[in-house]
Amino acid sequence: MHTRLPAMCLLRPRLTRLPATLMLFTITACSTGGRTASDTTTAMRTDTTTRADSLGGMSGSVRASTEQAKVLDELAALGGKPLDTLSPEEARRQPTPADAVKRVLQKNEASVAPEAVGKVADRTIAGPGGVLPVRIYTPAGTGPFPVIVYFHGGGFVVATIDTYDSSARALANAAGAVVMSVEYRKAPEHKFPAAHDDAYAAYLWAVRNASQIGGDSTRIALVGESAGGNLALATAMQVRDSTGVRAPVSIVAVYPVVGSDTTTESYTRNALAKPLNRPIMTWFFRHYTRSSADATDPRLNIVGANLKGLPPVTIISAEIDPLLSEGEQLALKLRDAGVTVSQRMWPGTAHEFFGQGAVVPAAKEAVQYAADALKASFRK
Repeated sequence: MHTRLPAMCLLRPRLTRLPATLMLFTITACSTGGRTASDTTTAMRTDTTTRADSLGGMSGSVRASTEQAKVLDELAALGGKPLDTLSPEEARRQPTPADAVKRVLQKNEASVAPEAVGKVADRTIAGPGGVLPVRIYTPAGTGPFPVIVYFHGGGFVVATIDTYDSSARALANAAGAVVMSVEYRKAPEHKFPAAHDDAYAAYLWAVRNASQIGGDSTRIALVGESAGGNLALATAMQVRDSTGVRAPVSIVAVYPVVGSDTTTESYTRNALAKPLNRPIMTWFFRHYTRSSADATDPRLNIVGANLKGLPPVTIISAEIDPLLSEGEQLALKLRDAGVTVSQRMWPGTAHEFFGQGAVVPAAKEAVQYAADALKASFRK
């Protein structure tokens, strides 16, 4: 039986049958009065070359930078299987883009040692489902430092703080901030909203205990990649709707999951892209959601949520990414809600590029772009 969503302002609801027999709600944006996402998107790189062989057989119109293509080639050479054909347990053992970066470094006879920071420490904090592991990255220097509560990607199903170690290190150094990387619970063992509950609990802990990690509780920002970008935004929304909780000074959402429409322009154009594509996103949604109704929850479908009253948001996008269109849509909706927002898309980059600064120059640019926005918010 097909269930229709209630009408929402500026949105047209409909159902789309997705792969693997999953039925998810999809949201298609209505007209924005002639404005396009290019109003809020600035291209940063133009040195690109066609590498269709690295992108799951996509058309030659898809462009990957030379450096990004090397990472994608190495990822393919590692022989991983498509996540959507595996169980979550099997998927968690597959090679990752971080593994591919190490292969590129090894072939270049470069060091594979992680970027040095002042100090790294593992600890646990209290969470709604038990203890939550967190990793604290402290920059060199004397605190108290600003604090970044960071949520890694992985579709709410795979990946760990280890997988995204390079992003946390780069942010700690570039922003001069303590980074608390949160190991939230994963699906399908822990369905929606478990990860979101953990993210909010981690933020509350940081606000109340920043001094324990050399941080300043008055200067806390939220940062996340992919699914983690969703968690960062959803956490800020929950803080806004809470009483007596200090709001984050800013948010950085790196190619965030903010909708459930798999028919957007970028989903269509990058339907078979690597490392993220439509079948994999469908697989992630299937494992994290309890039912199709969860796809309309504002914590997942953020482009359909009330976005008023959020702190400044910086959105970082990749070109070869099914999530590009919803990131652009989010930028427009934030602006319409009166939120200060900036967005940039790096041509020739793929989903997951942000932590690849050791081999992809665009990643260093993107990290610096994020750090500049964060430092500006920390000074206010």
